[in-house]
Amino acid sequence: MARKPEPPNDTKKLFRQCGTCSQTFGHLVDREYGAPAEDYERALSRLAGGIANRGHQCGMLWGAAMAIGAEAGRRFGDPDDAIAVALTTTQQVLASFRNRTGTVDCRDITGRQLDTLRGLAGMMVDTLRKGMNQSTCFELAEAWTPELLEAAEDGLQFPAWHTRTPRSCASQVVFAMGGSTQEAVAVAGFAGGLGLSGNTCGALGAAVWMQGLQWVRTHSGKTPGPWTNTGDKRTLQVFDEKTGGTHRCAEICGRRFDSVDDHSTFVEQGGCSDLIGALASTRAKLP
Repeated sequence: MARKPEPPNDTKKLFRQCGTCSQTFGHLVDREYGAPAEDYERALSRLAGGIANRGHQCGMLWGAAMAIGAEAGRRFGDPDDAIAVALTTTQQVLASFRNRTGTVDCRDITGRQLDTLRGLAGMMVDTLRKGMNQSTCFELAEAWTPELLEAAEDGLQFPAWHTRTPRSCASQVVFAMGGSTQEAVAVAGFAGGLGLSGNTCGALGAAVWMQGLQWVRTHSGKTPGPWTNTGDKRTLQVFDEKTGGTHRCAEICGRRFDSVDDHSTFVEQGGCSDLIGALASTRAKLP
């Protein structure tokens, strides 16, 4: 679906309504393509603050990447082609964000450790002092919105080059957790540390999102808050145990990935299969 020629920049208003950066940017991109997906967007909440407030990649990136994957799935009938496009488009979006901020990590942007009460309280005090609309995250969100939408559309216009069947570690997690092809494609861009960047593990991000999606579907109309346990606390614990507390994809894999083909070969050859299985095993059991 074609983009609106001049999308409204009402990001701050949407940010206040959604409550988290990740949900806001999932909604912004979904809205841009006329395809709201409330459950998918609400499930992004626990990726805010850099995955459960741990300070990793900014939640704006996780939210945008999920919605870009969902749009790729709609545009390209073949899920494999959609996975490739989601990955290459996420790379462009990541570059756009880094060009504006100089970093991709929440902790660098906020200067706070948001997984502690002290850090979260400090950020709230800063926000009250500046006023919500002038807070660091709100200002960044508004400024980056048009750049994000341009980068997303540039990436989504054409099929991505690849010579072998595209694979995404994040998509493999979703499949292993019982998710649909549509859900697996939506998170495809998380792979390799988000857009093959080597940063914090995209498989972890996918598992946390899946836990959130299951929680949202059993709590109609609700969004998990910063202290809600959607089942992801166990996911994070298992991940830390499995990796020895290492979070960066490049360190876990012992390498970075140069292309979609490069990552696909790694996944096909069983790369991170133990970690994917461990993450999948934490899927929350419904009451």
